[in-house]
Amino acid sequence: MKTLDFLFQRLIKAAFVVLGVVILNFLLIHLAPGDPAAVMAGEAGAGDEKFIAQLRAQFGLDQPLWWQLVTYLGNVLTGDLGFSYRNNVPVAELIMERLPATLLLTASAFLFSLLLGVVLGVLAAYKRGTLADSLIMTGALIFYATPLFWVALMAVLVFSIHLDWLPPFDMESIGADYTGWARFADIAYHLILPTVTLGLFFTALYTRLTRASMLEVMSLDFVKTARAKGVPKARIIRRHVLRNAVLPVFTFASIQAGQLVGGAVLTETVFAWPGIGRLMFDALLQRDYPVLLGVFLVTAAVVVTVNLVADLLYRIVDPRIEAAG
Repeated sequence: MKTLDFLFQRLIKAAFVVLGVVILNFLLIHLAPGDPAAVMAGEAGAGDEKFIAQLRAQFGLDQPLWWQLVTYLGNVLTGDLGFSYRNNVPVAELIMERLPATLLLTASAFLFSLLLGVVLGVLAAYKRGTLADSLIMTGALIFYATPLFWVALMAVLVFSIHLDWLPPFDMESIGADYTGWARFADIAYHLILPTVTLGLFFTALYTRLTRASMLEVMSLDFVKTARAKGVPKARIIRRHVLRNAVLPVFTFASIQAGQLVGGAVLTETVFAWPGIGRLMFDALLQRDYPVLLGVFLVTAAVVVTVNLVADLLYRIVDPRIEAAG
């Protein structure tokens, strides 16, 4: 019952958080400079005031801002995210076409960064004060301080253009028409560069956090007792230290998981990955408000869902939370 009560309370809070995000994003986007009607009229080669007024009336942009907000909230509650000004198709359809690609990229980058970061952090703590420790922490510092877009561009330049090892752009080979396992392998092949590029920054974070947490736990009394009893060092690290040191890493990872969606915007743009990050970038340039709002709404829902799942898993990872509740 405690878990069900906790889940119900978190669902109520999550609904209010998403509602607040929707309202705030709507106001910020509509208060920003730029008129989508003027952008569309300029692209059509007709910039006269009458045509712009027709476009504003067609998309409801001539209504007061508060009425536009009320109308939009009513539509969102019924599952209607509106129509794209640019593509003239439902926003929900556009997002559903792109969302699987973004989820695939972010999930792959998250698993890659978390697993590699924990392994490197444990190794650095185990080899504290040695050359391996210095190399790992220096590499983590370099990737933490290096801008993501520079890493992405250098990855394309080195591994795609110079060495010709990996494909530089897109999610699949154009015109290949693979099916089954062949298509799966082709997507995985295209996924390597974006996943590694997006995950390296977070790998550096997890490496540093894991090492610090490991060293803190290794200084506690129960670890010293295990050493005094003659327990092998590898077993102490595996059975005693890691199980306690991984809890802060898990907490931090649950928070960082949502930020991967934001990082995917830059990664998808560089690698031409057909996800919602690239869709949001294109919509921003075109002043396509419904698409921007739809992407922000879906992104907020994904982040809230990830954090909710992380909270539930944390109660399993650390039973003391359930007992304290």
